[in-house]
Formats: sequence, structure tokens, C-alpha cells
Amino acid sequence: MTNTARLDELARQLCVDSIRATSAAGSGHPTSSMSAAHLTAVLFSNHLRYDPENPDHAGNDHFVMSKGHASPLLYSLYKALGVIDDDELLSLREMGSPLEGHPAPVKGLPWVEVATGSLGQGLPIGLGMALGLRIRGLPGRVWVLLGDSEMAEGSVWEAMANASHHGADNLIGILDMNRLGQRGPTMLGWDGDAYVARAEAFGWQSIQVDGHDVAAIDDAYELAEGADRPTLVVARTVKGWGVSFLENQDGHHGKAVSKDQVDQAIEELGGRRSLNLVPPAPPEAAESTEEAGAYQRPTFREPIATRKAFGQALAALAPSRTDLVVLDGEVSNSTYTEDFEEVEAERFLQMYIAEQCMVGAAVGLQAVGLTPVAATFAAFLTRAYDFVRMAAVSRADVVLSGSHAGVSIGEDGPSQMGLEDLAMMRAVHDSTVLYPADGNATVSLVNQMVDRPGIGYLRTTREATPRLYDPDVDLPIGGSKKLRAGDDDRETIIG
Repeated sequence: MTNTARLDELARQLCVDSIRATSAAGSGHPTSSMSAAHLTAVLFSNHLRYDPENPDHAGNDHFVMSKGHASPLLYSLYKALGVIDDDELLSLREMGSPLEGHPAPVKGLPWVEVATGSLGQGLPIGLGMALGLRIRGLPGRVWVLLGDSEMAEGSVWEAMANASHHGADNLIGILDMNRLGQRGPTMLGWDGDAYVARAEAFGWQSIQVDGHDVAAIDDAYELAEGADRPTLVVARTVKGWGVSFLENQDGHHGKAVSKDQVDQAIEELGGRRSLNLVPPAPPEAAESTEEAGAYQRPTFREPIATRKAFGQALAALAPSRTDLVVLDGEVSNSTYTEDFEEVEAERFLQMYIAEQCMVGAAVGLQAVGLTPVAATFAAFLTRAYDFVRMAAVSRADVVLSGSHAGVSIGEDGPSQMGLEDLAMMRAVHDSTVLYPADGNATVSLVNQMVDRPGIGYLRTTREATPRLYDPDVDLPIGGSKKLRAGDDDRETIIG
């Protein structure tokens, strides 16, 4: 069997298994999986350098399925890789199964690095991964499979702009342009020229292909690997490919093939197969090391704004915490993350007024082993709340800081005041919300926050506050106590 014929056969197998899994579950998204079968068959067979037996291999490439509703395709790939068996595949969407309707990094699925399914998040996360690999000196590429419906999300274009600005040539987007969304045609349908023009306007290389021509896909991926900038592969595909009563038909999104049509669908695809998939081996890789320096704790005896103490606390940590990466939403002279940038510019990422992309990139950074701290005005983090919510679903360890909280900023008016942020962040699963009372408390809490799992949120104020705590005594301040919230035990550190 030629390589081209084998890739075609593998794509058909992925379609069949996506149908079988969703039909067993009685729900799911087989047609969205089928449109991208050839795209992923070529990627995993010829281009994704990955050791499935060692998901933490330093040389691995990374794959993000931004169109998370196509999880049956991802799990069918895992079956072909041999890391799950057929019984596990058919447990899709069952209670207790790790194969959820949208992928998440749960126990039993070490190959899933981040949760997806809230559309528009995969590319910002992938950007964070790509920048993180560069910071760590690792050779991996990041491949993000996007749906055409999610290209209407502003967060995608925030990531497109930031990726070209930061020169993320190790980031490759694959657009599954299948024309049909949940309720009919997508905004641009099959207008691949428009996607290409938009991507190129944002500084990307863009390549159009027939998304079911494995040879053309192979060539496009090879071009993307050699590019000196991020690349978007725009692939024209057919939703429900390979089955006559599903192909390019509206009304089948999110619906399993009915029991009385499953056999016909599988027969039209040529029947069941059991092809094995072996990705290219990742290169040997060693992380570039930065020698850790000494930590010198800042102390404050005079009144200071907690936002300023936050910046000084980060700058003080920079030499000793070589895993620390700070992101800012173009307010670094207000959040004082500029203090960190002055000390460690290579680990500072200016994400501009793109809060969704900033938080998404932070999730990507922690997925590749770094410790991200992302800061902006507390009020503006509300724009990124869905990214924060999904970060918790990803079991991500992310530190966020919101400045200019409360009414004390007075004359700036309510548009700049962080008022809802405490309630917003406290509602996030497994979050830690911190509100330091003075500069010394801020330093102690920052030091604790960068090591705490889950979503950490530090709320800071613009106005200088009097010193309340002895600068010569390292805290935890006030200890910690358990608060009862319904059936959920939550820990809150009191500042």
C-alpha cells in the first residue's frame, strides 16, 4: 500500500470510528469529526513529532483541537496510536469515562494538555505554548485545528495579531473550512480566498488546500514547517465526508448517526479497519538553562500602592524563579509589571489590549511547564472571563492580577473600577482569591500565589495604603482558614 493510499485508508478509519463512538453514545459530533479526518491523518502520520508513550518528552510537538466538539476524531486517533482500545473508544460520553464530549486533561488522558470546546480559545492557547517552547529553548511546533465557525471569534484574531508580532514561526493553524456550522452556513462558507487574505493581512503565511487530498495536505504542512512566520493552512473540506446522506447536509451537527443507518454509513466508508498509527519520533531536546540567582525580598516601611508592591515582588522573584513568565495587557506602567520586564525582558510578554489572548496564552505557557502571571486592570479581566473559566476546566495553574480595584480610583469613573472581580473570580472552580492589605502583605501573597495550584487571583489598588505588617517578618498573613460554601470546602488566605 502506498503512503497516499494508507493515509486515505486511515482517514476512512477515523471517520468510521467517530461514527461508531458517537452512535454508541447516542450523541456527539460525527460530521464535524469526519471533515477533518484527512487533515489529522496526515498530521499524525507524517508531521506531528510525538511520542505517545512519553507525553512529557521535551522534543514533542503539541496538538490543540480548538474545535473541541470534534473530540470523537481525537479519540479515534488515540485508538489508532494504540493508547486506548476499542472498548474505551466506545465509552465516549459515558459517566466515569475520561472520553468526555469535549476533551479535557483528566485522569487517564495524559495526551490532552488543555480543555477545549468553548470556541475561539485554541489559537491563543497554542500561541502561549509556542512562545513557551521558545522561552525554554525547545524545538517543538504547535499545531492547532480550528473550525471555520470559530473564526468569527475576536479572540482568534487577537491571537493572529499577537502571533505575528511575536514572531511565532513554530505555530501552525489548520482551518477545517467545512462550510456548515451548528445552524447552517458559516460566515464565509467556502470562501478560502477571504481567509487567506485576512491571515496574510495579519502577517501570517497562508496556504489553501483541498482538505481531503492527502498529498496536497502533506505538501502544505511541509511548507508550514519551513516558514519564518506563523502559518494558517486553509483546507476546504466537506462536513460528513464519505457518507452520502451526511455529506454537506445541514441539520446533522451534534447528532449521532441513527442506529438504523450506522451500518450503511460504515459500508459507504469501506467498512471497519484496524490500521496502526506511528507518528514521527520527536527530536532529542535539552532545555536551555538559566542559572537561578538569589532572592532578595522587598520590604516597605512607608505607604505604597499594592499594585506597585506587586510589580516589585515579581521583579524580586525573577532571578530565582527562572520558570516565571509575566504577561501584560498594555498597562505595564500601571500594573507595574514593567519592573519585571526591566529585570527579565526575555520572560516578559506584552500582549497589548487583548485580554482574551493574554489569558489563553497564559494557559498555554503553563501547559509547557512555565509559571505564568498575567496582569491588567481588574475591570478588563471581565472580558476574558470565559478563558478563566475554561482555564479551571483545563486544571491549569495560572496567576492573574487585577489592578485599580474598587471605588478608590474615584475620578476615573466606573468604567475603570474593578467592582465585580471578587465575585467573578470566586465563582471559578478551585480558585484562590487574594486581596492584600499593604505592600508587605502583597509580597508575601505573591510569593505564595506562584506556587499554588489552580487559578490564583491577586486584587490590587491604585492608591497607596498605610503599612500594617512588619516588613521584617515573612508571613503567611493571618494564616489560612476553611470557609464553607454549600458542599464545597474552599480555602481563602486572608490578607
